[in-house]
Parts: sequence; C-alpha cells; structure tokens
Amino acid sequence: MSADTACRPEPDSENDVELADLVAAMNVAANRLTPPNGYRTGPPRTTRPRLSDRKLSLQERGSRMARQPTIETKRVSITDADDCVQLNQYKLKNEIGKGSYGVVKLAYDQDSEQYYAMKVVSKKRLMKQGGFLRRLPPSGSNVQQDPFPKAVLPLERVYKEIAILKKLDHHNVVKLVEVLDDPDEDGLHMAFELMTKGPVMEVPTDDPFTEEQARFYFRDVVLGIEYLHYHKIIHRDIKPSNLLLGDDGHVKIADFGVSNEFEGTDALLSSTAGTPAFMAPETMTEHEQSFSGKALDVWAMGVTLYCFVFGKCPFYDEYIVSLHNKIKNKAVEFPETPVISNELRELTERMLDKKPETRITIPEVKLHPWVTENGLNPLPLEEEHCTALEVTEEEVQNSVKLIPSLSAVILVKSMLRKRSFGNPFEDQGRRAERSMSLPGGLLTGTYGIMGSSPVPHPSLRKVSHEGSREGELEDLYEDEFTESND
Repeated sequence: MSADTACRPEPDSENDVELADLVAAMNVAANRLTPPNGYRTGPPRTTRPRLSDRKLSLQERGSRMARQPTIETKRVSITDADDCVQLNQYKLKNEIGKGSYGVVKLAYDQDSEQYYAMKVVSKKRLMKQGGFLRRLPPSGSNVQQDPFPKAVLPLERVYKEIAILKKLDHHNVVKLVEVLDDPDEDGLHMAFELMTKGPVMEVPTDDPFTEEQARFYFRDVVLGIEYLHYHKIIHRDIKPSNLLLGDDGHVKIADFGVSNEFEGTDALLSSTAGTPAFMAPETMTEHEQSFSGKALDVWAMGVTLYCFVFGKCPFYDEYIVSLHNKIKNKAVEFPETPVISNELRELTERMLDKKPETRITIPEVKLHPWVTENGLNPLPLEEEHCTALEVTEEEVQNSVKLIPSLSAVILVKSMLRKRSFGNPFEDQGRRAERSMSLPGGLLTGTYGIMGSSPVPHPSLRKVSHEGSREGELEDLYEDEFTESND
C-alpha cells in the first residue's frame, strides 16, 4: 500500500471536495518547515489568515467550556484495504508529517465525520531504541532527578506525554482526542485535533507580520505558556512551526515530545533539547550545569517574536558550532526594515537577555506596554484562564501499560537469530535528530535545507541529549525479527 494514497469516504461529493481541499492543503503544508538553524527551503507560502477573519477566543468571550475527556481505547481492529488502513472507526490516509517518536497521518473518523491528525508510534521500536529493562535510580535517593532521566525508556516517555496531554485544557494548547492502545498490537495511536491552517509562519519569509499581527499571535503564545508553567510543564521547543493556527485564527501550542514536568517553582534542567536556533545560550556551556526551564521557554518565545516581525531568526549560521557561538556571544541586531516600535525592540532585547537570571519573566511579559498596548488591552489574569491540573502517579501508572509478552518475544527472536545472549537492545550510538514535531496536525517533517538526504547534517536536526530518539519510522508495522521454525 502506498503511504501517499488517500482513502476516501464513501458517500457524497461534498466529502470528496472537502477531502480534496484537505489533501491540497497537506501538499502545500509539506514545505512549511523551520530547520534548526532557522532557514527553510521550498516554495513560499501563498496565503495567510487575515486578522479580520478571526473569531474571538474563549478568553475574549469571557466563557469556557469544559473539554471532552480523552477517549482511551484498549481494543484495536486493524484492516488493510486496497487504498487505506482501517483502524477502528478511523481511515488512515496519507502521511502529513513526522512527530516526536513517530509519523503522523491524516485520519477520517467515520462516526463523527471529522478529520484528525493521527500520530503513530511503534512500541516495539521504542523499546529497542531505549535498551531492555534498564535499572532506574533508587526511589529513596535525595539527589534531584530530571523528570525524564536518561534511564527512562522512550516508551515510558511517550506514556508520560500522554498522561500530560490528557489533562491539558486550554484554548491555546492543542488537544489530544483519543488514544488507541491495544496491548496485543505493536502500534500506539494518538488522535489529535487537526489544524488545517498549519503553522502560524514559515521561516524565513519575505512577508513577516505587522506589529499588530505579531502582537495578536504573541499574546496567544504568552497565555499558552503561562498555562503550561502554571501546571508545572516546560515546553522546551517553542518555535513558529510548533504554533498552529486554529479555525478561529488563534494559535495553539503543539509538540510536547521534549517537554518536562517539574516540582516547586521552576525546573532545574541539565540536559539540552529542542531546535538549535531557538535554544538559549545557557544550554551551550562546555561543562554541564543546571539552568531554569522557564527561562528557556522565554528565550525561545523571544526568538519566535523576532521571527514574527523580521521573518528570520536573530542568530543564523549553517554550521551548528558557529550558530552556538553567535547565540552565546553575539548581541541581537535589528534590521533597518521593517521599522519597529521602541517598545517592541525593548521587549525583544529583554527576552533575548543572555543571562537567564536577568531575563524577563512571563508575568513581566504579560504586563509589558507593547503586549498590553500601554494598558489598553490587558491579558486575562492567571486565575481567569488556568484551571486546576494534576497528573498523579496513579494516573501515570494507569497510562503505562506493561507488555512483558511483547518484550519477551523480541528478546527471544533476536537471540535466536543472532545466536547470542547479549543485550539485543543495546544502543549502538546515539544520534541527535531534529523533529519538527507534530502533535496538532500539519506540523512538519524531518526535511533539511540540504535537500532530501536520508542522513541530514547534525545542524539540521533537533538536538536532544536526554536519550535515544530515532524519529525515522518509515514502516511502523514491519517486524524486524524473522520467525524461527525451531
């Protein structure tokens, strides 16, 4: 079956037209990528939503509706048709991107007659990538542990992400609709709301936002990040390609593949993750140290704001080492055109302060004159748009399903094939990779600016030193281990 083949709903011509429009949008969106060094190849984006077309957000309307709980399906029926894969009530169509730990496909829900973005990962491959049954740190240890330590298996990280996403309920954060996870099947499927308008901006672009447009979208980002920080979540990969436009014209934050939970007032991180052009200078020190998670998100928001108004990243170099040097040592420069206000320049400089201890904070950003239009348009108070959220240990345990039979089969098959009793899951070298992750919908893929090379230059990949993350899962259902007749 071709991965690009679209599986069409049966009934009427309206559905066919709607699907054709969606597929056309997918083909255009395939080039909406932001490489790690801040530059993209491919045809320019031809249309942009107008602010006059937008609807008022829930916050602006002054009301909130409780989100529908995430559906958890434990039994999955997978059928191969001539032109598609049937997954319960979903028809999986063409691939629309690659996300953290998997690929993303357009999915049509026959029951609700809605389209979703279906993220597909292979539990077997995730187990293989992370090693087999590594020992975790002692539970009684007094040493402060990273919420996602290197010893945690990638599969456990995915379930942790699911446990977080199931509870998130905010107008500026993408929603997880359904999780399909059959213990007897290798595939883990996550259905997200589909963001057909794609990323808010391509980088680079010769048509950046006006200050009014940039302010509107940036305010959405501020509210979304404040909500995440309120619930003790550090995003760690804020950039235009992870900011998706909803049907109402507002931004939703997507991709929690490298996010961190924390306790207390802030996360003290010692590992690097994210896209190099949007990473803060304190993460690029030669010796390992801890740094503020909230400050990392603020820096990435500053780079994103710069992209909004100038159409390019403030620091750019095609070589990753030179890029790091510029981020650490070079002062931010503002082009002569377009001309921006002094308030916007001052806010950008404070967000791109190379010293995290003096960098502006989210509460200060909310009150900044440029954001509030000199107090004429204040943002909602924290208590007005942040609802209670708590991911308990019990909920995480319920989310993580043990699959001893699957791991045993992998182990036995591998040993029989190799005639070896060594660890078949031992990492043979960790590859840094970039992932223009999805969860929401038309996110991105793993294309680099050097073309379609199957092994892109390290400067073109998302960087993560938290563990092995191989994102190229071309065939998620391929059994790598041959059956033995003995």
